[in-house]
Amino acid sequence: MNASPPPQDGRHGLPAAWGRAFVLALLLAGLALLASSEAFQSLLRRGLDAAAPVISAHPFWGAVLFVLLSALSALLAFFSSALLLPVALQAWGKAVCALLLWAGWMLGGACAYGMARAWGRPVIRRLTSASLLARYEERISRRTPFGVVLLFQLAVPSEIPGYVLGLARYGLRRYLAVLALAELPYAVGTVYLGASVLEQRTSVLLGLGAAGILAGLWAFHLLRKRLGARPPSG
Repeated sequence: MNASPPPQDGRHGLPAAWGRAFVLALLLAGLALLASSEAFQSLLRRGLDAAAPVISAHPFWGAVLFVLLSALSALLAFFSSALLLPVALQAWGKAVCALLLWAGWMLGGACAYGMARAWGRPVIRRLTSASLLARYEERISRRTPFGVVLLFQLAVPSEIPGYVLGLARYGLRRYLAVLALAELPYAVGTVYLGASVLEQRTSVLLGLGAAGILAGLWAFHLLRKRLGARPPSG
């Protein structure tokens, strides 16, 4: 998800969004190079062969671990469950893997929301960017329309919305609906990106990745326009 616009001065948010998009594009290009590398594919296959017996012996706990690690990736900006995707794809296939990833991200978002409501701002500032938190708290409130909150979830780093909406005491049911709608396409896209790496389908990888980056930028653009038209919440 994409970078965040400051609520008071939109001029700084746009370069940040483009900067994040540029970093994602570089990562996508690197992933495409790895996908086309026989040495990387050989190393990946050896890793998958080593992991397969463990997953086969403990399918339930393997799925639980994958969901929990996915949830952690939705809570913390520096943690990612992407490295486990090839193992999950081989063990469960695309559909189940996407559902598990989606469930993990839902769990992580719900935990972020609950932590913010229960513990408040002093604790949450230790877990995420205090500047991003402050920027969005001025524009997002419990009265923010559903569509704007959905754009917020789609457009910004995934660890931010749960914290902000929990602090704002946004309705739990509405937040879970937003979370479900926003994270499902990202989960499906992430799974197909992982599958394209395994299958060495570089053109599919680049196409999906570029579409995701552009969709994030467009969501950010719409969010920036909607927040710019709304007065700061009080």
